[in-house]
Amino acid sequence: MLKKFNLFNLVLLFILIINNAEAQDKIAFVDVNYILNNSAAGKNINKMIDDKTKKINSEFDSLKKKIENEKKILINQKNVISKEEYQKKLAQLEKNINEYNKIISQNNNDLLKFKNLAKVQFSNKLIPILEEYSKNNSIGMIIRKENLLIGKNSLDVTKGILDMFNDKVKKIVIK
Repeated sequence: MLKKFNLFNLVLLFILIINNAEAQDKIAFVDVNYILNNSAAGKNINKMIDDKTKKINSEFDSLKKKIENEKKILINQKNVISKEEYQKKLAQLEKNINEYNKIISQNNNDLLKFKNLAKVQFSNKLIPILEEYSKNNSIGMIIRKENLLIGKNSLDVTKGILDMFNDKVKKIVIK
């Protein structure tokens, strides 16, 4: 009986030592959005997204003006042309509006795909840096700040990771 008791105590002591060692792993958090917005590569990605957005908005505005002009012309011609001709032009206008809507929708989908691809490629560049930083600083776990409810400021490693990211990644090419 005493032998079983000692064996039980030995196993319990072993488990406590392992748990104590695991409990001493460092945990840190990082603000990925801050790195995206403030790193050189992240700023370049944001600029590309803004440029594409402006281009799409410009195309949208020109298509909108074109449709409005076509509407005005059709309204002005309503009393001058025959009813059949008016219906024909109205049908053509509706067809043009549908085509423009398809173009706008496609451009918005392309922009969304580009944004998602940019985020994935940014993450692919960031992950090895996080791993290296974690290894160099004996950090057991790095959590995204967005997923954190509260934490000590001393656990925030964003600045260090931003510095490493800027040193290692100058530009990200979106394919």
